[in-house]
Amino acid sequence: MMSPVLFYTILFLLLFPYKLISKDIEVSENGKIKSLKEALEISADGDEILIREGRYFENNLLIEKHVKITGTGNPVIDANNISEIIRINCDGVEISGIIFKSVPVNFLHDLSAIRVENSDNVKVYNNTFENCFFAIYLANTNNSTVFSNTITGNSVSESFSGNGIHLWNCNNITINDNKVKGQRDGIYFEFVKQSLIYNNTCNNNLRYGLHFMFSEGNSYKYNTFRENGAGVAVMYTKYVEMIGNTFENNWGSNSYGLLLKDIDKSTIKGNYFKKNTTAIYIEGSNGTTLLHNEFRDNGWAIKIMGDCYEDTISKNNFFNNSFDVATNSYSNPNTFINNYWDRYTGYDINNDGTGDVPYRPVSLFSTVVQNAPETILLMRSFIVDLLDITEKVIPIFTPETLSDNSPTLNPIKND
Repeated sequence: MMSPVLFYTILFLLLFPYKLISKDIEVSENGKIKSLKEALEISADGDEILIREGRYFENNLLIEKHVKITGTGNPVIDANNISEIIRINCDGVEISGIIFKSVPVNFLHDLSAIRVENSDNVKVYNNTFENCFFAIYLANTNNSTVFSNTITGNSVSESFSGNGIHLWNCNNITINDNKVKGQRDGIYFEFVKQSLIYNNTCNNNLRYGLHFMFSEGNSYKYNTFRENGAGVAVMYTKYVEMIGNTFENNWGSNSYGLLLKDIDKSTIKGNYFKKNTTAIYIEGSNGTTLLHNEFRDNGWAIKIMGDCYEDTISKNNFFNNSFDVATNSYSNPNTFINNYWDRYTGYDINNDGTGDVPYRPVSLFSTVVQNAPETILLMRSFIVDLLDITEKVIPIFTPETLSDNSPTLNPIKND
């Protein structure tokens, strides 16, 4: 009969196979082990490598063991513009507390400070990345987390810059509490499923704060996208939740707070759009819901193209936008209902809080500006007011079917 001590020892080894054999390995400039490369060579599964304060010039490091790498005192690993720094090819690796610097631009390879390939349950957190072509790159990776990192690039053109956090063909990834600026795209998803992006701040990135391509079943919540080339682009994607995000000051001749192209059955709820050239541009969208969003001080609040079908725009607030809605089609196979429009001048005879006269948010002048942008100089002139009043009385050039038949008279309190 097996003794209790032997039984629990075997059970412990099965549950925690590395605990009894792991060791700490210390890296320091003045110590016995002076580089992360040396530490990786002598490490075994379950070890923790502690990197002390200092500056370490290293690149092309390969991790093929289940190790935890922790920086203490903000050590710097500098690629010195030679190559990538770390490539992970093992499950369960953790990296934290390190400053990564100077990964060069390369047009053949997406050189990265940390690249994770064919590995699961990886954690990258509390690190700083400075002037790296790609900072964090995940490929064929599942069930992993990237959180509380600070990424700062110095990109000046899209062709000479990479992304802050880049995911390709991944599932169940959590990206949270990161700060990304100065990259091409702050966060990039391609062929990614069932993943969550929340509480990140992406600002001053050249192209997009967040970019989705060919992904589905993902959520991004409570992020801030500020002063990017455009805030977020969601393309060729379906079943996306976009909830509680802030899009502000994404401003430029072709800039958007949120760009939607060929997406299906998604939800855009409780977001705040302020001072964007176009808050939301929608093309090729079907079955998507825009609910409880606030549009304030934008150029165009919503541009919805004629190839959008069965989308619902409901219970949103529109304040002080130059143009509320624009379209390129005379028909409207979408539903606008129960929104608050600050330009609405209708009446409510039965005092039920809903206007008795429909609101038509597409103005004639917005149509003129789309076709001849230089006419924006006439904005707020008497001529423009006269054009719009005439068009409301006798609609000829704007889509008569695009109207909110039940506009609310008071701003909606969004949760």
